[in-house]
Amino acid sequence: MSDQPVSLSGIGVCAGIAAGPLLRIAAVPALPPPTPVADTAAEVERAHAALAEVVADLERRADRASDSTIEGVLRAEAMMADDEMLRDGVREHVEAGQDAAHAIDAAFGSFREAFEAAGGYLAERVADLDDLRDRAVAVLLGLPMPGVPQPGHRYVLAARDLAPADTADLDPEQVVALVTEVGGPTSHTAILARALGLPAVVACPGVLDLAEGTLVLVDGAAGRVDAGIDEATAETARQGAVQAAAAVSGHTGPGQTADGYAVKLFANVGSAKNVPGADEVHAEGIGLFRTELLFLDRVQEPTLAEQVTAYREVFTAMAGRRVVIRTLDAGADKPLPFLNQEGEPNPALGVRGLRVARRRPQVLTTQLAAIAEARSATGADVWVMAPMVSTVAEATAFAAAVRDAGLPKAGVMIEVPAAALRAADLLKVVDFLSIGTNDLSQYTFAADRMCGDLADLLDPWQPALLQLIGVCGAAGRAVGKPVGVCGEAAADPALAPVLVGLGVTSLSMSPRALPAVRASLAGHTEGECRRLAELAVAAPDPAQARKLVT
Repeated sequence: MSDQPVSLSGIGVCAGIAAGPLLRIAAVPALPPPTPVADTAAEVERAHAALAEVVADLERRADRASDSTIEGVLRAEAMMADDEMLRDGVREHVEAGQDAAHAIDAAFGSFREAFEAAGGYLAERVADLDDLRDRAVAVLLGLPMPGVPQPGHRYVLAARDLAPADTADLDPEQVVALVTEVGGPTSHTAILARALGLPAVVACPGVLDLAEGTLVLVDGAAGRVDAGIDEATAETARQGAVQAAAAVSGHTGPGQTADGYAVKLFANVGSAKNVPGADEVHAEGIGLFRTELLFLDRVQEPTLAEQVTAYREVFTAMAGRRVVIRTLDAGADKPLPFLNQEGEPNPALGVRGLRVARRRPQVLTTQLAAIAEARSATGADVWVMAPMVSTVAEATAFAAAVRDAGLPKAGVMIEVPAAALRAADLLKVVDFLSIGTNDLSQYTFAADRMCGDLADLLDPWQPALLQLIGVCGAAGRAVGKPVGVCGEAAADPALAPVLVGLGVTSLSMSPRALPAVRASLAGHTEGECRRLAELAVAAPDPAQARKLVT
């Protein structure tokens, strides 16, 4: 592509404007020519050691991660590299005469074929397999593991897609924006970009055709990448970003509209180490405590004592503020070894979330007991909610289990259309609702949330999705019970007033997104929020909804 000015279009997944030279992910190591294997046992050990080093490196990165989303993604990737079937495959290829590097490449290749054949979520994990293979080969060759450039200056990072380990290593002092050729609103790149607060555009064809070092401007709200801009334009964008950040930082205190209508602004966390980030942005509490991080890399269920310790740490750190804790959300994109969930024909439609209790009721019973004990020890304001609730009967049974455990507040996640449509009935048996927009989008549009080809269907501005949120909001208003949003949609400053207009009473998000959302709400009255909601729901498509609102 020439260096003449050109504008590329994609899907904006994290608002903001940034400019800088475009750099790409470093090239992966090439496989060397095959070498004869003199000692099969030693070669197997060398290959397994390389995989172990990759696992250890990912675990170290997870331990350092400041955001629970990044931590969870890294631990999931580490589990893939630590798979026993993978190690067995490597051994078989070495015993067939391949050296360690080629055995690892062949074993990952077999997994790759199986994942692609499975389709859906597993097909989207092919990029993770490729990343793990490249890292293991780099270890064997004595080369640095693949990663993002570290040029010592600020730049825009471009890639076909970003592996979780790459994104987790981003230095926001150097990387000012992300652009990928593939991906969608709920891809790892999008989720992690929001966690880092970086302007991002995904599904942007042509970005990899740009010459290295091309000066580009990224508009994460409009989904536009302007390439070949001049330095004056870039500097104007940089100054605008600084001014916007300063304006946002000037808003503190509880969330509210311009006329004082209260909207609770919460943070999403996965462990106690995420709480300082929530405190920095003056979060009013925790709207989503993801407990699955405690279970993620375990081959055995965490004990009652282990769970009590983990929950108590968060409850203590959030003393005096609300903590909404979600019970184990396993299955589909979060398979857990100790649950033995292999073999489901369609995991996204299978035994996940609260449905795990159908097969393993003691998992839920133990978790509720641990939450109750941790709450008792800290006196925290703890609310408990279940994921993947579909019927009033499920909600009734969960609420009874919560109260039997001695916990005062029971709620459910709204992630499937059936639950949204029966929101009023659900609120007869639970105390609150929390809408997970990622899954609600997936099930509303029958579009796998990890499938980049269907990214337009997963846009949180889809009027049909907003209409379902409105059903829940209206049900909450009618009986005076809280209805929150804890999906990625909550982090969009432009969408926040629409959600409030639909009846949402709290928004929970990555801590980095909270100041901009607080400022956005402060710029609209409640009446304006309702009017914007009506416009968005009546729009024919997401693009028009955005245009009408913004």
